[in-house]
Amino acid sequence: MKKIQLCWVFLLVVFFTGCNTPSRLIQRGQYDAAIERSVRMLKRNPDNQREILNLERAYRIANEQDEARVRFLNAEGNPRGFSEIVDIYTRMKRRQTLVRTVTPLNLPDRVVQFPYMDYDRQIIEAQRGAAEFHYKKALELMERNERMAYREAWYSLKLVEEMAGEYRDLRRLLPEAFEKGVSRALVSIQNHTHLNLPEEYKQQLLTVDPRGLETQWVEFYYSDLDENIYFDYFIQINLRQILISPDQTRQSDRQFRKEVEDGFEYVLDARGNVKKDSLGNDIKIPKFKTLVCVLVETNQLKTISIEGDLEIFSTNPRRLIKREPAGAASRFEHRSARAIGDLDALDAEARRLSQTRPMPFPSDVEMILRTSEGFRQAVANALRRNRNLIR
Repeated sequence: MKKIQLCWVFLLVVFFTGCNTPSRLIQRGQYDAAIERSVRMLKRNPDNQREILNLERAYRIANEQDEARVRFLNAEGNPRGFSEIVDIYTRMKRRQTLVRTVTPLNLPDRVVQFPYMDYDRQIIEAQRGAAEFHYKKALELMERNERMAYREAWYSLKLVEEMAGEYRDLRRLLPEAFEKGVSRALVSIQNHTHLNLPEEYKQQLLTVDPRGLETQWVEFYYSDLDENIYFDYFIQINLRQILISPDQTRQSDRQFRKEVEDGFEYVLDARGNVKKDSLGNDIKIPKFKTLVCVLVETNQLKTISIEGDLEIFSTNPRRLIKREPAGAASRFEHRSARAIGDLDALDAEARRLSQTRPMPFPSDVEMILRTSEGFRQAVANALRRNRNLIR
């Protein structure tokens, strides 16, 4: 079985290798892939004449196509073409560097050597043109005074930075575009219940896990400390209803019975004499007694449920975008018991329970605090489900 599997693996390797030979790659127009593969093969065997010819052909066609594209872009005169010209010359430079690792190559009738071209000047010129194009594009976008336009302008300015480094007033425009492209959302809590909630609880609800919420262009705030910050969104956590059950205590009892050995008694014959076995020993039978124990079990229960929702408002225009329900529940539950009777009648679980004593019920405030983690998680999940609305 293993031999068959190995044969299949070998055949697949041969098949895919054959599909990606330099000749096949050239036929499919994948000239740079053909060049890379030929270079690898020639590093192992510089005298492989077939691969020398493949390399020569692929290199010539790839350069001819790139040079033709550059001529077209220059003739077109569209500033958008500068970025593509940079990419083309960078590709040609990388291609030239690659083939120089194996050239010169010897054929029977000639030496294959590609002329060296200095592409740096063309790259720099094209980068300057591209930088100027993206710089002007960013200025036009920023003139719209729209948040999404500022974000697009920031990306254009980053391209300028990559191509030209310090360029005009780039240092001033970059932070300005970013600052005006960011959306800011203020998260707050409104208590609509009849209970006066502790401040500690409100603060716990506001510590929402930001993972999966904040992005490069969206920031969440949980306190309005800076009057100079303009908020694009307001997220209001509403506590609508808090239901707390009264302290509930329920008792039940279970009886445990267990038969245990309690000595022995002699077996008597009809005359009242002790019977003997074949060895002359007295015949005895064990005696049993019944152990009884009553387990009085106490179950304590107190529950709380909090119902609320999450409202997302936009500032411009001022409107409610989405209302999403959010809620949480918690419970205090405790079992204890006392034993009346012989403890040896109890099984292991009942004995452990008999050693547990009742606990004080938590206060209503403590029950509310118990729900903070659950409700906070519900709020975070509601925010994540609707994060596409905050852009």
